[in-house]
Amino acid sequence: MAVLADVERFAAMGTRVELHRFGEGDPAALAGARRAIEAVDDALTIHRPSATTVLNERLLAGQEAAVDDPLLLKALVTIDEAHRATLGLFDPAADRRLGAAGWGDILLDREAGRIRAATPLALDFGGFGKGFALDLACVALRAAGVRSACLSAGESSIAVVGEHPLGGGWPFAIPHPLRPGQTLLELELNDEAMSISSTVGAGVDAPERAPMIRPGYAAPVTRRRCTVAIDRLGARAEAMSTALIVADDDRAIRLLSGRPNRNFLFDLSQEAAMPVPPSRMSLQ
Repeated sequence: MAVLADVERFAAMGTRVELHRFGEGDPAALAGARRAIEAVDDALTIHRPSATTVLNERLLAGQEAAVDDPLLLKALVTIDEAHRATLGLFDPAADRRLGAAGWGDILLDREAGRIRAATPLALDFGGFGKGFALDLACVALRAAGVRSACLSAGESSIAVVGEHPLGGGWPFAIPHPLRPGQTLLELELNDEAMSISSTVGAGVDAPERAPMIRPGYAAPVTRRRCTVAIDRLGARAEAMSTALIVADDDRAIRLLSGRPNRNFLFDLSQEAAMPVPPSRMSLQ
């Protein structure tokens, strides 16, 4: 059975983005999804002048700031909710150069669109920005009548619209980060997003990649871990996969117990490298 398909490939958010559309829908749908992703990149990047770099200048100077960019404000509200949902472990303000400063020092007034921090700090949206951008791209695709699509930002942030073009879920195999040719996890997505985080494997030592920091500490996370999180929203999946990477045992158990078939933590210091069930969580 032939299935109509088209694809858009481009660079954004420091990675390769691919948008695949299947079946009927507006021919301009992928272009609209690309614009949504590029708009997020323009608003959240810290690598060139943006609404976020202006905000960071004020926060580092100890000043209150108005958040005039609607995408930046939406991202901040989403982060505020994700910070609470991950027991304080997802924290885009955690930076070893700034000691214990973090999101807990921030006061966000959603209604007034203003933000301030009790101590100098700066925000780095990292992987969250990719998930957030894919969410908005999916919204654009659905609005254009697209019923089946697969989007990726790098190999660690993925979102799908609807079912696979041949029916059923979209199958994915997560490769083992330390054992070439081996699979860590197989799963299916259906109108969902997935985020993968790891402290080991290809790309972890890239010069531009910041180390994972556990909120409240100034030292990078050194545990050999890989995490996978699935959610209806890519932004929430990114927040959860990051939270599981930096989690202490008690909070990891709580996060894993909440969604056992959608949150996965692999302790790669163990020979078998299998998901760690709550009953077997232990310090390594």
